[in-house]
Amino acid sequence: MNHLNKPLIDHRIYTIALRKMPEFLEVFNRLAMPILMETLGHPVGFYTSLVGPQNQFVHLWAYDDLADYERRCKARDSHPDFAAYLAASGHLITAQETRLIKAAPMPAWQI
Repeated sequence: MNHLNKPLIDHRIYTIALRKMPEFLEVFNRLAMPILMETLGHPVGFYTSLVGPQNQFVHLWAYDDLADYERRCKARDSHPDFAAYLAASGHLITAQETRLIKAAPMPAWQI
């Protein structure tokens, strides 16, 4: 099953300090991505804000269910290298929102 067929999405929004997005993206790519790919799998996607609240980095991850989400998040959080990412990015992130959203049945829409 690919990520487009998974019914639960972790929708994360990080607000990045003014003029720090390039530094944050470098730290995220270098330190977080190897861990996230190992523990969470492939993301749905990454985005930065264009209109509306600025300096926001959005990432989406797909899960089979809440148990899958909890299992993979525990693997991420307990990864021995995750603390290095948290330490390197802490001064760059001013706020974080995490939402779990679920797929809505829309039979008229097919991928």
